[in-house]
Amino acid sequence: MSRREADEPLISAEALAAAEADEIVADEAVHPGTDVTGPVVIERIEGGAIAIAALVASIVLFPQWWWIPFAAFLVFDLSMLGYLRSTRAGAIGYNLVHNYTGPAIVGAAAIIALWGIAPLAWWGGMLALCWAFHVGVDRALGYGLKLPDAFEHTHLGWIGRSRR
Repeated sequence: MSRREADEPLISAEALAAAEADEIVADEAVHPGTDVTGPVVIERIEGGAIAIAALVASIVLFPQWWWIPFAAFLVFDLSMLGYLRSTRAGAIGYNLVHNYTGPAIVGAAAIIALWGIAPLAWWGGMLALCWAFHVGVDRALGYGLKLPDAFEHTHLGWIGRSRR
């Protein structure tokens, strides 16, 4: 490498300006309605789609129990009780419940239970659908997984009065 190459910046001023502009656009995606191509907006749309699919599935599979996902909606928010101890404990408890892993496992167990224990399949299926509905609605509204520094800080950005 020549001395001239070593003295040149690794990135041009134009490339740096473009990168900074991209950062601004990406940051704007945290605020709804500013960048419809941003990953936060896409994840919110995905959450809404999952919530609708879970609600429709619960109505189709359990028509006489259509109201259960609404009645059970706030039960999953009991996971926030960890915030009474600390922000970190609250974030861990909240995040354990507010993701799609639990509903997927319970739903798979319900499908397996169809071959032997029908009541377990019914309850497991309804629980999985209610749980997925809750997580999907939360994501659609912008409530993401909590970060340990503050309740209002989520992987989808800041929520509430802390929105920047």
